Amino acid sequence: MESIGIGLAGFGTVGAGVYKNLAANRALLTQRLGVEFNVRRIAVRDLTRPRTVEAPAELFTTDLDSLLQDPEIQIVVELIGGTDHALRFVRAALEAGKIVITGNKALLAEHGAELFALASERRVPIFYEAAVAGGIPIIKTTREAFIANRFESIHGILNGTSNYILTRMTAAGLDFATALAEAQALGYAEADPALDVNGWDAAHKAIILASLAYGFWIRAEDIHVAGIDSLTRDDIRFADQLGYSIKLLATIKADEQAAVEVRLCPTLIPKTHVLASVNGVFNAVWLRGDVVGDALFYGRGAGQDPTASSVIADLADAAAALASPRRCYGFTSHDLYGRLKPLDEAVAQFYLRLLVDDTPGVLAQIAGILAAANIGISSVIQPESHEPGPLPLVLMIHDASFGRMREAAERIGALACVKAAPALLPVEHFH
Repeated sequence: MESIGIGLAGFGTVGAGVYKNLAANRALLTQRLGVEFNVRRIAVRDLTRPRTVEAPAELFTTDLDSLLQDPEIQIVVELIGGTDHALRFVRAALEAGKIVITGNKALLAEHGAELFALASERRVPIFYEAAVAGGIPIIKTTREAFIANRFESIHGILNGTSNYILTRMTAAGLDFATALAEAQALGYAEADPALDVNGWDAAHKAIILASLAYGFWIRAEDIHVAGIDSLTRDDIRFADQLGYSIKLLATIKADEQAAVEVRLCPTLIPKTHVLASVNGVFNAVWLRGDVVGDALFYGRGAGQDPTASSVIADLADAAAALASPRRCYGFTSHDLYGRLKPLDEAVAQFYLRLLVDDTPGVLAQIAGILAAANIGISSVIQPESHEPGPLPLVLMIHDASFGRMREAAERIGALACVKAAPALLPVEHFH
């Protein structure tokens, strides 16, 4: 039986899960693949750290470079996280001719163009299923199963922590801080949850998906990213009254001129749409191809075993690549698309929540600003109150460009009768 040497860089939650499941399903994998995976070395930062998964002590090292210097290691699995050390390691691995498997979404989102160019130059593939949506096989599907499709749109709920918080805010009426504290107590959110709640964890995944689908690498600084930390119970309640759920949604789509729109932000989606029922820590990706039509992928987007499942699937593909070298090394660029649409040019419907004085003429002032910008109002909600003081006012807006809508919202926010910064969220109808 052929043995394939593996070097694990990182033995945290996912790395330990990979080792554990390779051992547990060794016979199954050997029978299905006709090869045997042999973990030869595990690089960690601290040899004394307690570990929940046992491995022979002689496998462990603090020397990352030893994985690259071992001629018996053909595949390296990068699970150390971050971008600095990971970037150096992946570059060196490709230079050394080692196949790379990574689950590092930030690394690929920020340095993917460089790394895939190097992979192509060295004819060494990079596999990265675990970088997007945990155990959901969306990378392989997009790259291989749907290779005959032009992607009209991809929408994704790509962060389980944020989705859990929004689910609890919706189902239990919790405010953001309380829902976040609950997620942390249950282990769904880190002690520092910034990347989850500010949107960047999901945005890195959206960048990878969009780049893969449309054939050119998208820069992180060029896309619109907003998190859920400014959402209120009022937003959740008003959206529900209007027939919508709020989700932290990746929106990726191409227009008729082949310009690609990419944004990641809280978005109102109709409660009748399938993505509205994706709750808790689950992820989902809903895509539309010109050949396949609509397709939905749903599952756990994080966690030890789901993510390890994707890494091991990449190991299987890497084993096949060793036996039969391929032409694609992880990303194939093409010129069918090539322009990222600036957010200000993108068109959507909008939810606009204001806090205003309860005095005559307020709505007229706001409507006047919108009319001057050629923006139409589709509906208005202003709950009655018997208490003195400002009241919430919610307007649903017809199709408008983000640029015009944001300028109008700024002008409205400057009115003396408006007592807080406007809350502006897009509405997605998946047309």
